[in-house]
Amino acid sequence: MTDTAIEDIVSKFHIQGTVITARPFGSGHINDTYRIITNTGNNYLLQKINHFVFRDVPGLMNNLVNVTRHLKEKLKAIPGSDPEKEVLTLVETNNNKYYTEDAAGNYWRVFIFLNNTKSYDQVLTERQAFEGGKAFGRFQALLADLDTKLIIDTIPNFHNIEFRLTNLDKAITTDSAQRLNKVSAEIEFINLHRAEMNTVLQLGRAGILPERIIHYDTKFNNVLLDEHDHAQCVIDLDTVMPGYVAYDFGDAIRTIINSAPEDEPELDLIKLNIPLFTAYTKGYLKQTTNFLTEAEVNSLIKGVLLLPYMQVVRFLTDYLNGDIYYKIHSPWHNLQRTKAQIQLFKKLAEARETLNNIILKTWQHEIQ
Repeated sequence: MTDTAIEDIVSKFHIQGTVITARPFGSGHINDTYRIITNTGNNYLLQKINHFVFRDVPGLMNNLVNVTRHLKEKLKAIPGSDPEKEVLTLVETNNNKYYTEDAAGNYWRVFIFLNNTKSYDQVLTERQAFEGGKAFGRFQALLADLDTKLIIDTIPNFHNIEFRLTNLDKAITTDSAQRLNKVSAEIEFINLHRAEMNTVLQLGRAGILPERIIHYDTKFNNVLLDEHDHAQCVIDLDTVMPGYVAYDFGDAIRTIINSAPEDEPELDLIKLNIPLFTAYTKGYLKQTTNFLTEAEVNSLIKGVLLLPYMQVVRFLTDYLNGDIYYKIHSPWHNLQRTKAQIQLFKKLAEARETLNNIILKTWQHEIQ
């Protein structure tokens, strides 16, 4: 985009000063983001919302308003907290909305830029893992009393394993890319675990697991850290929706505990980093013990297995469909991802008792 076009969009928002620089910012794959600096020294983030992924932009933005407002109100009551630093702040438009639409039908929003913060794409230390667990745990805890009816599903069925398996079954039946004969072992693995992987959804439907407001994308780079590497703010709130805490816990552990990339071709290199798992669990349960039910704590290990399994299903579905969803580097990239996530699942299943004991011992320590 030209500087003039960006300045025109930014002028529709209540910002301080006029734009001096506007540069692409971050490594996100969904929304286009620019860092804006004005002549008054104020910093902002301008984002073009991907309305092909998020089809209900007004509903999405209403979610963000409700979530950030609730977080700020809760933090105001906590001594030593700074809501303006610990929560994203949306900037209003000149007509008192929080997004604007340009002539091409694109949707834009502006956040206040949080200075002196940083993020990491990969967890390297136990301290980082602990801070990640603390950040996402606190996020859930602060939103535990927010009415789920106020929040829409921005991506319906995102972690619905029944939905994902139905899509896989359609891909198997269609076999549009003529690849079915290459994946018999992977399909056998998926079918072997279908019933067990439906447990979290069944417990939720039975009312045993309460529906909470959760993040749905608990990668470590969605936590901003301060200059001392302490967790400061959870970001990327577009997927915040009602769901089960096991989803967020499992999604975080899937990336933290794996010693190799999610598409590692050498399966022997996929090992579990138990100390990082322990540190994340301690940070998470330190923040959540006061509101989690016993059933939710017991469901965490189920989430640890479910989320890699879900990725197996999604990667294999895309492979059978001809690689139409995920970006690939080779024709077999999605199959490579599938095999790597199967290997991760197997490692987690072997260590299930050990991992669950860490969860339960940590929980018992926190409630004493």
